[in-house]
Amino acid sequence: MKPYRVLLYYCYTPIADPEAFREEHHLLCLGLNLLGRIIVAPEGLNGTVSGLTADCEAYMAAVKADPRFEALEFKVEEHEQHAFQKLHVRVKPEIVHSDLPVNPLEQTGVHLDPESFRKLKNDPDVVLVDMRSNYEHSVGKFKGAITFDMENLRELPEHVDEIAHLKDKKVITYCTGGIKCEKASAYLISQGFQNVYQLHGGIIKYGLEAGGEDFDGKCYVFDNRVAVEVNQVNPTVVSTCYRCGKASDRMVNCASPACNNHVAMCEECGWEHQGTCTDACLSDPQLRAYDGTGYYSKKSEGYTPWQGYKSFAGSQATTH
Repeated sequence: MKPYRVLLYYCYTPIADPEAFREEHHLLCLGLNLLGRIIVAPEGLNGTVSGLTADCEAYMAAVKADPRFEALEFKVEEHEQHAFQKLHVRVKPEIVHSDLPVNPLEQTGVHLDPESFRKLKNDPDVVLVDMRSNYEHSVGKFKGAITFDMENLRELPEHVDEIAHLKDKKVITYCTGGIKCEKASAYLISQGFQNVYQLHGGIIKYGLEAGGEDFDGKCYVFDNRVAVEVNQVNPTVVSTCYRCGKASDRMVNCASPACNNHVAMCEECGWEHQGTCTDACLSDPQLRAYDGTGYYSKKSEGYTPWQGYKSFAGSQATTH
């Protein structure tokens, strides 16, 4: 068993004072030595954190003890070390930026647990629709799923016409952890789709609980693992090296900070081209040192996990 855990979670629930909750939650994470990214908004909570097993267990217990988060479900993965270098707990208008005029607490697609999804996905009347960004589904997606060439969920209204002819089908949306589908499925319903479902818990939960069958490639994640295995039943590689074109599911961020493109790159090309996606990027004077992972944490002068924490006694940000 690996010593660390990576927790992925979200919960749509009203938070009356997001700023006060953010301070309290930041302190909780500091006390448990957790690292990661957490978003607090009036509509709920969204986060991915990593820590030692006992610390993660204590964190999950503390969150679930709050009546507002009773329905929250954690996706728990084992890892050899922290999956993050920093801790950020931020207040934002939405827990996933979409600008879609919907409220998942009022209406959303029918939730399918992983096993129900596994049984239904091959129904001839079912269409799978990927709600992730183009660079995410480039390295992995469900077999036969429809994908959109979009950078983020805000662009969904620009692409919904591409599936308008499927309004009478059973449409199942999916994403990494389920959060995007809460709003995406609600939006499809608002646009006249009759039978809308969503994979509850997303790709990660499906892999953990149902073996990941028919998920081709790897799942892109937003931590220093970059992409993770999902399919334990019939795995395959669907992406190709951006440099040489051979099959590869190693995802990297281009070592040029001006580019930072998310691409698949084989290990050989990674080292040969110092983690860059083009020769032009290789000449970037600000080129970041490639260490074989293709993941680069943003640098912050004088960063500590306390950064951004506000004391309850005042309103000025302090660092320790």
